Amino acid sequence: MERFHTVFFAAGLGCFALAFILCLIFPWMSLKKYHGMDYAGWDEITRAERITPEFHQLAERYPEAFAQSFGEVGPESYREALQLGRDLYVGQACWHCHSQFVRVVSNEEQRFGKPSNAQEYQNVLNQPHLWGTRRVGPDLTREGGKRPNDWHVAHFIQPKNVTPGSVMPSYHYWFEADGTPKKEGFAIISYIQWLGSDRVYRDTHPEEFDVD
Repeated sequence: MERFHTVFFAAGLGCFALAFILCLIFPWMSLKKYHGMDYAGWDEITRAERITPEFHQLAERYPEAFAQSFGEVGPESYREALQLGRDLYVGQACWHCHSQFVRVVSNEEQRFGKPSNAQEYQNVLNQPHLWGTRRVGPDLTREGGKRPNDWHVAHFIQPKNVTPGSVMPSYHYWFEADGTPKKEGFAIISYIQWLGSDRVYRDTHPEEFDVD
């Protein structure tokens, strides 16, 4: 009897190990480049022509503060801002209340825009994914460009001032007393304004992403 228990125990461990390995292999196989999904690294995302207008506007609106934080607008400063912004987004657990995944059910498209597809997550800023499961706040997948930078400044300083009833905490410490963003403020707004821009760029420049 003990021998059978040992066999079943070993078989259980083997099945668990196999399932764990397959959970790694199958997504990797489905997302490989030869399946039509190319991966965009930092060099691709931060090309000069892909820097969002909102990032330029931040530099124009707050020239001295922006220069102290990131210098001049360019691929290097854009990368630094996006990386810091995403780190803040993750570190402050923003993804607990905001999803980044529009599903093909109910009225998702009417609420948040086009349903998400696998390709738009194939870039350095979307891995690991921040899909989220709760929507205490709205989905942010298409947030970039929907609102001006000034709105985001006011929203981060005191969310209830622009969204009555919001339960989002204040992040006033990312801004000076007069509302000028500190480095963290520039970074988080840059990241939020980036969300969705990769898909927009692909939709408007299909010739760059033709797959044989």
